[in-house]
Amino acid sequence: MKSRIPSLLLSASLAFCAGQATAQSAAAKPGAISDDVVRIAVLSDMSGLYADIGGMGSVEAARMAVADFGGKVLGKSVEIVYADHQNKPDVGSQVVRRWIDTQGVDMVVDGNNSAVALAISKIVTEKKRIYIAGGVGTTRLTNEDCSPYVIQYVFDTYQIANGTVRALAGMGLKSWYFLTVDYAFGHALEQDATNAVKATGGQVLGQARHPLNPADFSSFLVQAQASKAQVIGLANTGPDTVNSVKTAKEFGLDKTQRLAGLLVFTNDVHGMGLAAAQGMLMTSAWYWDLNDETRKFGRRFFEKMKRMPSETQGGVYSATLSYLKAVRAAGSDDADAVMSQLKKLKINDMFAKNAWVREDGRMMHDVYLMEVKKPSESKYPWDYLSLKSVIPAEEAFQPLSLSRCPLVKK
Repeated sequence: MKSRIPSLLLSASLAFCAGQATAQSAAAKPGAISDDVVRIAVLSDMSGLYADIGGMGSVEAARMAVADFGGKVLGKSVEIVYADHQNKPDVGSQVVRRWIDTQGVDMVVDGNNSAVALAISKIVTEKKRIYIAGGVGTTRLTNEDCSPYVIQYVFDTYQIANGTVRALAGMGLKSWYFLTVDYAFGHALEQDATNAVKATGGQVLGQARHPLNPADFSSFLVQAQASKAQVIGLANTGPDTVNSVKTAKEFGLDKTQRLAGLLVFTNDVHGMGLAAAQGMLMTSAWYWDLNDETRKFGRRFFEKMKRMPSETQGGVYSATLSYLKAVRAAGSDDADAVMSQLKKLKINDMFAKNAWVREDGRMMHDVYLMEVKKPSESKYPWDYLSLKSVIPAEEAFQPLSLSRCPLVKK
């Protein structure tokens, strides 16, 4: 049975656009804007368990970037379209093909699901369009499945695993048990964290794999408790992480074992509450309350969405802005010309400073080791994290010497 294209396949033109132009499938010629419109498509989880991390917040972040850029590029309108991939690679693939073939989409951003992102990567490579992955963790995008048309912008499993594992190893915590979501993202995160544990002289005592968004985590956490591992590594994200932590708290696991959220968003901490999440270490690509510039963006976003932005949503803003700068520099929305400019661009905005796109498609930027605050330490709403250290980009992400990407020259 064929998957139903989601009803959320909507055109969300910005106010300054005259309306949706007639789409054409022809690619831009160098030195031109195809269809006289630059179309940016946000593909995300709009209605499922990752909707708060990406979803309509990612759409709003892209809109904010276009507005801040001035609403036009090379004198042409910029249009935003969006859709719900329902966390299904086949649905995401159908949407992206339709966008490119019948709506003339030039760039796809976000993804918010590793399995969906890998499917998108194949399509944009075939069609020669650009994809900038936002909330996508799998390192396959910059390793064996890398593409000259794909950038992994915000985080990846190598970065989030290594930062947290090394921090806990420095505290003498070296035995681990993993609670892993059973799809591409969870597998990659568990593997990267396992490699980091072994590299720091630790050991993995076992793992339990759970389906996406299960009703009950009790049986999985009983196994984790029985392992007597010093650290329970949560190789999941979103509501799965929230419910894992809440159940662990109910079982009293936090009194004898350290919980390590390997991919925790501000929205997740909000869902857990500081009483349950306090003391958790996490590696974050970005945080709304890092400095005056991020706080300004966060408050603007809050006015629209009534919650603070996730690191994915902050990354979608930056990715959209970077894309438009590259189109302007290229004088065209031709994918090859734009990607060439993206790989020359120094990225300096509220998301990242002195950042750049590496030859394997990895966007290189500093990341942050954070600790969840105690309730008594939080001074205002959404004040949840304290900065422990800055991890430079070259230390945070997989070195090119370990790359399995055929684009990397060795």
